[in-house]
Amino acid sequence: MCTPPKTASNLSRRSLLQAGGTAAAAGLSAPAFAHDATPDFYQPTPVPVTDGYADLAPDEALALLEEGNNAFLSGRLPHPDLSADRRLELAQGQSPFVAYVTCSDSRVPPELLFGRGLGELFIIRNAGNTLNAVALGSVEYAVAELRVPLVVVMGHESCGAVKAAMSVVSENARFPGAIGQMVEPIIPAVLEARDAEGDPTEAAVRQNVRRQVSHLREGADPLMLEPQAAGTLKVVGAYYDFDEGRVDFFDRP
Repeated sequence: MCTPPKTASNLSRRSLLQAGGTAAAAGLSAPAFAHDATPDFYQPTPVPVTDGYADLAPDEALALLEEGNNAFLSGRLPHPDLSADRRLELAQGQSPFVAYVTCSDSRVPPELLFGRGLGELFIIRNAGNTLNAVALGSVEYAVAELRVPLVVVMGHESCGAVKAAMSVVSENARFPGAIGQMVEPIIPAVLEARDAEGDPTEAAVRQNVRRQVSHLREGADPLMLEPQAAGTLKVVGAYYDFDEGRVDFFDRP
């Protein structure tokens, strides 16, 4: 949904393999790839756990995400604990330190963007990162049952779901199946962002994030509002830039 359809001009895998075989036959040297070099690993900061729950303040949880994204930007490879012992530990229960609402787009993998491992991020994904009943209930579960100290809602550059909502507003576009129902909740953000400066898609993506964040801060169930009032939970809005790889936590309480 968030990626334009491929055209006939795209090279197929077969043609690429054929081209590689031709080059090898001609005695051409293979290109050097970055993974041939000795990688620079990033060891994520461990998350303290007390009584089965992540023992972090909201700002500490956010700092871990920023730390991991900085490592991602510098090309350092995450080296989280993926051992059998860790899997057995998680079989007894999970203790994530953030609930992360983001788009289904394949280019937006939170664990990689932040260098985190098994059992650390409670991720809720759908095209357009909206808070439908399933997504909202999942966030509330993470807060009420898993006691995460942080909720992040993240949109991203060139989101296809947002572009679809924009085409509904500007062109009265129609979509098959349930796609129209999926983008419908994004339309208010598109309308609110129409007069914003800069790139119109980015403005609509950011406004869509603001709307979801505002609901979680102001219009949600008391099980969301009470921990925020007590200072044990924060809800933050973010935007991911494909070109830079940077996550901008632009909407903070």
